[in-house]
Amino acid sequence: MTAISNAAAIPLAPARPRLLRPPGVYRPQHDTWMLAGELSKSGMPAGARVLDLCTGTGALALAAAAHGAGSVTAADISRRALAAVWVNSRVRRLPVRPLRGGLPEAARGGPFDVVLANPPYVPSPVAAVGAARAWDAGPDGRIVLDQVCAGASTLVAPGGYLLMVHSAVAGPGKSLEQLRAAGLTPSVVATRSIPFGPVMRARAAFLEAAGLIGAGQRHEELVVIRADRP
Repeated sequence: MTAISNAAAIPLAPARPRLLRPPGVYRPQHDTWMLAGELSKSGMPAGARVLDLCTGTGALALAAAAHGAGSVTAADISRRALAAVWVNSRVRRLPVRPLRGGLPEAARGGPFDVVLANPPYVPSPVAAVGAARAWDAGPDGRIVLDQVCAGASTLVAPGGYLLMVHSAVAGPGKSLEQLRAAGLTPSVVATRSIPFGPVMRARAAFLEAAGLIGAGQRHEELVVIRADRP
């Protein structure tokens, strides 16, 4: 596990809207609200074109639209998630466009001024199936993270930026290295320590055996990375 100590922790975003969430769609949690809080402080320009990858209920897409984005694309591989996004955005009359797919599909509509990403990042000993696709991400938790980092230069427009959140268990140092290699300027802008949730608690023995957490560790550090494209 990579320790991050050079960024101040931030409070969770105070606004937590009630959202339609069908069964099997990721529930907005600490990481969601942490990233929403950073978005509100990021200096997003009015009228920005925004992409929300792995959108789930659309919580981050809605936050971007509410902060003055000109257009927001909310991408997810789950049809249920996109149905939730459609309802949640229409109820609020916000300019959010659901898109079924992952990074390749989203990239066809880019580049974007702001890219938001709360991708799956929980290490798993087995392949993700069903609802677990929203959090399971391979043995080291980086299957989707690696794709986002590698594709960031395609997704982010010159002068734009990426905001991405994941657990330190999944190696934020690797994310920083990969984003630099992609030509962006990344930094950790926020951290927060939280207790393990049900999935991480159930997987603690695997995480310890894989050397991803220390013996007896039952907390994780969430990390928000900002990567600017010159």
